[in-house]
Amino acid sequence: MASFSFGAGNARKLMRIPLYVAGRLATLVIPRSRDEWVFGCGVGVADGALALWPVVAAGGHRAVWLGDSARERADAAARGIPFVRGHSLQGFWRTARARVVVVTHGLGDVNRYAVAGAFVVQLWHGIPLKRIGLDSPETTRLSGRARPSLAAVVASRVLHQLYRRTVSGIRVLPAASHLVRGRLQSAFALADGCVPVTGEPRVDVLSRGTAEERRSAARAGVVAAVGELSDDTRLVLYAPTWRDGQVDPAIPTPSEWKLLEEVLAANDAVLLIRSHPLGAGHYTPPAATPRVRLIGSDVVADVTPLLPALDALITDYSSLAFDAALVPLPVIYLAPDVEEYGSRRGFYGRFVDVAGEDWASDWTRAAADLGAVLGDAVEAERRRQRSRELSDRVHAFRDGSNTQRVYRAIQSRRGRRTPVGRIDARTGLTAGGSS
Repeated sequence: MASFSFGAGNARKLMRIPLYVAGRLATLVIPRSRDEWVFGCGVGVADGALALWPVVAAGGHRAVWLGDSARERADAAARGIPFVRGHSLQGFWRTARARVVVVTHGLGDVNRYAVAGAFVVQLWHGIPLKRIGLDSPETTRLSGRARPSLAAVVASRVLHQLYRRTVSGIRVLPAASHLVRGRLQSAFALADGCVPVTGEPRVDVLSRGTAEERRSAARAGVVAAVGELSDDTRLVLYAPTWRDGQVDPAIPTPSEWKLLEEVLAANDAVLLIRSHPLGAGHYTPPAATPRVRLIGSDVVADVTPLLPALDALITDYSSLAFDAALVPLPVIYLAPDVEEYGSRRGFYGRFVDVAGEDWASDWTRAAADLGAVLGDAVEAERRRQRSRELSDRVHAFRDGSNTQRVYRAIQSRRGRRTPVGRIDARTGLTAGGSS
């Protein structure tokens, strides 16, 4: 069953309006520091925020990571990152005092009640194919019914205005390319200057070092997450998108599980399943098998660094397809609900422009496509080439220096001069350790 929906989340936002008001009044009298930063990320100590952290630390800024789980605290401690519980008095104070607030999902990544007046850096968490923010009715939906009540309609309009007011505080939202920039500007109602084309920090890991180094490191990460694998075993990741609180329609039937296992066994492959962290589906096969292993967000906070270990990706409307294009990976698109999802959520452009005309509508077709990719080098290369072409459309940079460009964009918009030097391709920092 799904663990989160926009409707439930928006209902809670309405109930919290007094807290937002109180927080706004407090930030009017609490002076912000000259150069303190707070970081947060909706999936843990990970994603673009973690990529930006060492660059900011090397720049000599005082910074702290905000989170609320024991896992986040442990992950931060393992990396030597100062940590404060976000939903605490100290978390409120540190956010209210911070000059720069860095998030990847929303203001709830830090302390949402103390953000007003800060310089907000919204790194986001992937190139959108499905419509997001103000471009999607789901963002402010309260009712799942086809005909919502008058009260729900009014409340949705209130939420829409509150959302516009909230995102108006964003000062930097980096875009992967000019194509993506248009989507982000529209989704967050931002001016040109707030959405620089710098590339995403979160995908720098897919461009640094050699292909062999990236694959070796990613393979080690997969083994650490799911257990030992033979050196020759090929890896396939299935990663569906979040369906806004709805049950995932692509969970395999018993007969489809059997077919999948046959394809995996015939090609000495393991299927890694990563259901969306906000809407986990029941992806356990009827009978235990070493050919299928779960790699959810409870195991790995950010799967992007593991993509080079894969031999294929299966997904639907997830932004992970755009990340995989940087590797590049053969991608199989499994989309059983294109028309329904498109009418409810909407896409930027057409789904077929990304997936092609040969996307699968069920696991029977997807399993056959997977068998072709794993068993036919020509078919694998055909799909890999499609990913390269997709990458050319959506990624302006593939040099491992997106994080550095984002940092410079933040500093220039804050009126701070950033030292310029040779960039180390491995760390993303300027020569001499500063940035």
